[in-house]
This record gives sequence, structure tokens and C-alpha cells, in this order.
Amino acid sequence: MTTEEIRENVEKALDEIRPFLNSDGGDISLLSIENDRLVRVQLEGACIGCSVNQMTLKSGVEMTIKKYAPQIEEVVNVEPA
Repeated sequence: MTTEEIRENVEKALDEIRPFLNSDGGDISLLSIENDRLVRVQLEGACIGCSVNQMTLKSGVEMTIKKYAPQIEEVVNVEPA
């Protein structure tokens, strides 16, 4: 997969999970993809400070991204400044 295809697939994965985050008052943005292996996202809205956001990130977001782009090794949330 090319870098552009990986980005497109990660965006598709985020589009799949976004309605679940929106239903709880949250959202997610793709910040970057590094070396086609590390995805940096930012959880937004109600997801900021939510006690289960790390579980959401690993079991929901990361799992969905890996389904679309299996070469992704890790997804990390970048806290807003």
C-alpha cells in the first residue's frame, strides 16, 4: 500500500468509528501518519478527559484502523494543548 492509500484507508476507518464518538458528544481528527506505521489522532469534544478514552482509542479506534490498514502498528492520542 502506498502512503496515500494508507492515509485514505485510515480516513475510512475514522469515518466508520466517528458516528459512535459523535453519539457520545465526541469526535476524532487525524493529525499525522508517521513512517506508514504510527497514527496520531486527537480525540475531541466529550472524549477529552473521558475516563474510558484510552479504552476507546485501543479497542475501538486502533482496531478499526488496523482492519483498514494492517501495517499500522500503533495509534496514539495527542492531547490538545
